[in-house]
Amino acid sequence: MLDFYRTSSLSLRHSPLLIGVVFALMLSALRSAAQCIPFSDAQSHIGATRCVSGKVLHVKLGNGGVHFFDFCEDFRQCPFTVVVFPRDLKQVGDIRRLEGRQIEIEGKVKGYDGRAEIILSRLGQLRGDAAHIPPLPKEYDVERHGKYSAGSMRFPKRSKTTSKPKKQSPTMSIEDPSGVDNPSD
Repeated sequence: MLDFYRTSSLSLRHSPLLIGVVFALMLSALRSAAQCIPFSDAQSHIGATRCVSGKVLHVKLGNGGVHFFDFCEDFRQCPFTVVVFPRDLKQVGDIRRLEGRQIEIEGKVKGYDGRAEIILSRLGQLRGDAAHIPPLPKEYDVERHGKYSAGSMRFPKRSKTTSKPKKQSPTMSIEDPSGVDNPSD
């Protein structure tokens, strides 16, 4: 048996490193396999990082370009929401495609205005099919809060003319010095 350890490519001195790598991989697999809590239970997990699942009924645009995922028909009565700020839309993608779909989102559950919320700031927070949303269309203008603007060609404005005419330098007469007789001749 001792000969096996001498001849194998892995020696005993490398085993703590190998065990650490295997443990990290197993922990990662367990974390991804962890069950998501339903959105209705999110209120009791404020302050913790959790995976929350639910069906997005509506994706609504709020003030300042902030998007909200509604999981209930009446958002005022809903115990949970997902918030996406305009600055994060390019990293997340076309969130409008999530309307009507079952999603799983991972993040820190925060309390705001009497309900639980998760702020979606990167695509990696979404799991399953929801993680495969397309990027924002190129013509989607985040700064105009979702209005499409492919750009427009405008001619440059004419410069304003002043009412005063420009001053011209005084006129000079040009005389040909070769045609003048020299008095010393």
